[in-house]
Amino acid sequence: MRPVEFTSEEIIAAGEALLSIGRNVTGFALRQRVGGGDPKRLKQVWDEHVAKRSTTEAAPVAELPTEVAEEVAAVTKALTERISALAVELNDKAVKAAERRVAEVVRAAGEQREQAERELADASQTVEDLEAKLDEAKAEAASLAQRLAEVQAQAQTQAVEAAQLKERLAAAEKSARAAQEQRTADLARANSDLESERKRHDQEASKLRAEVEARRGELATVKAKAETTEQTHQENRKQAAQEAHRVAERLAAVKTERDTARNDVSNAREESARLRGQVEALEKQLAVLARGSGSGESREKIAGRVQTKKDA
Repeated sequence: MRPVEFTSEEIIAAGEALLSIGRNVTGFALRQRVGGGDPKRLKQVWDEHVAKRSTTEAAPVAELPTEVAEEVAAVTKALTERISALAVELNDKAVKAAERRVAEVVRAAGEQREQAERELADASQTVEDLEAKLDEAKAEAASLAQRLAEVQAQAQTQAVEAAQLKERLAAAEKSARAAQEQRTADLARANSDLESERKRHDQEASKLRAEVEARRGELATVKAKAETTEQTHQENRKQAAQEAHRVAERLAAVKTERDTARNDVSNAREESARLRGQVEALEKQLAVLARGSGSGESREKIAGRVQTKKDA
């Protein structure tokens, strides 16, 4: 046997709630109120509650004392005659009571019929509500099924796109690795070329520094020669001045020698200035090469220009 789903207290509370809102207490109304259960059992529990509430318990009768019993017996004897007299009256009242009972039975039958009609109306309303809920559930199920189909189709499309993206990603990674390897190789070659170029520049710079040092030595020699010439010129002038008053006939020759010495000194100064400019130009070119700055001229051209200056 299936266990009771709702207790009597819950059913009675539901019936009281229906009465409080002015509704009739029927089996289907109680079922709708409590949320389930057998309408017949719900109505039976409610009817038992109403019957118990209207029934008063009889108090136990205690035995009469002796004196009271004798008094009752006397009164009973006295009342016997009265009871006989009342029999007719009681019979009449019984008949009338039976008639009233019949009327009450008829009225109760009508009330039960009306109660049954109300329960039938509640049952019909409940059935309509359930059918409406069923229709809503069917519509919702159809909508969910359609949504499920759409989601499955979308998932399938996304799976295909994901596979394509994976393939493109793998190809891109392969291409990136090849490009990275190529860049690494190019960088290694560039570093090797740069190192070779640096060594070549260092060698050329060393040669240029040696040439500059040689030019500096030549310049020092020229400077010494110029200084010696200047000193000799001064001595000659001094001697010429001292001997001018003694050697008049040699004046023309001394003047010629003096002019020649002056020309030599002037030429020596010009040569010294020219050599000094060449050395400074060579030092600037050497600095440019040492910084690795391209000037548009190769080292071979610069070396040729230096050699040309040497020859000059």
